[in-house]
Amino acid sequence: MDIGIAREIKAQEGRVALMPTDVASLVGAGHQVQIETNAGLASGADDAAYTSAGARIAASAEALYGASQMIVKVKEIMPEEYGFLRSDQIIYTNLHTALNRHLTDQLLALKVASVSAENTHEDGSPNCPLAGEIGAFEGVRLCLAPHGGTGRHFMEHFGAAPLKAIVIGLGAVGQGSLRTLLRLGCSVTGLDIVARARKSTQLTWASHAYRSDHVASLASHLGDADLIVNCVLWPKHRKDHLISRAMLAQLKPTAAIVDISCDTAGAIETCRPTTWAEPVYTVDGIRHFCVDNIPGAAPATASAGYSRAILPFVARIANEGLVAACKAEPWLARGLTTHNGTLTLSETAQVQDRAFTPAEIYLEQLTGQPG
Repeated sequence: MDIGIAREIKAQEGRVALMPTDVASLVGAGHQVQIETNAGLASGADDAAYTSAGARIAASAEALYGASQMIVKVKEIMPEEYGFLRSDQIIYTNLHTALNRHLTDQLLALKVASVSAENTHEDGSPNCPLAGEIGAFEGVRLCLAPHGGTGRHFMEHFGAAPLKAIVIGLGAVGQGSLRTLLRLGCSVTGLDIVARARKSTQLTWASHAYRSDHVASLASHLGDADLIVNCVLWPKHRKDHLISRAMLAQLKPTAAIVDISCDTAGAIETCRPTTWAEPVYTVDGIRHFCVDNIPGAAPATASAGYSRAILPFVARIANEGLVAACKAEPWLARGLTTHNGTLTLSETAQVQDRAFTPAEIYLEQLTGQPG
């Protein structure tokens, strides 16, 4: 199969979908790999490294898309790329179509076969811990007085209390946030609905200024918090929130919110995605940091993890075809989003009120199709 690795054009996004070592394995298996020039530069992999791995260099996005049966990316297809899409093409990337009706329209109208990579990770995205670690680090910075924060240092000194943070959600992202905050010396309350997650983190950080609690207690912790870090991925169809706009009044005016999950009006009602160019905005006097591609700030590390995670699926699609690969691999089928003009992702259908065929049913209907 002809596999194309596109250069990311989202603002301040330096990741690349596949690193040279993983490209070499695909080439070794008999596939043709082409990468858009300078796609890996910010991740520490120049064109020469890809050439040495057996890839060809495409001079432009148009040339890359035009010569590739499968396009592999990190971030969603941007409007500037819509014109390159074809009905005989497979797109594998983090599409996040539920809140992007325009992109969904394009994929369906052009009958593109697409897979949302964010739904294919059995153990969670490899970039989740990075997002938690970097997001918490940015939150600590916002707590410093020059940035409008409370002015508490992140560790205790001279009898003055350290920065007080709340981490909501103790999964991979939340645990990443705990690593940053607690190793810096912050005082942290971790909240989750799952007792096992609370107990596990309590044991891990027993020697630090850490306590865990049920998320139902959130309101009681808000008043003294310098920083709130949300790590809960909120279902896109839900209309309720963990922190409503009205609850912002309970916070100190110097407090900051970092929403790492970054669901528009999700767990945090006042969340909306931002970019690294303008990462912070203010609602009712409370600063919000809601960058939607946080791991892109550490592309060399993030790309290595992402590439390693998606390689088995990319290889399987290349070897067997998309339909056969999805039928054989349930976690890949979970990410099937559109195929031949049919929407197969339930979350997108629910949020956008569209007709859809569940992926497992749709795949059963396809017999003898290479996809």
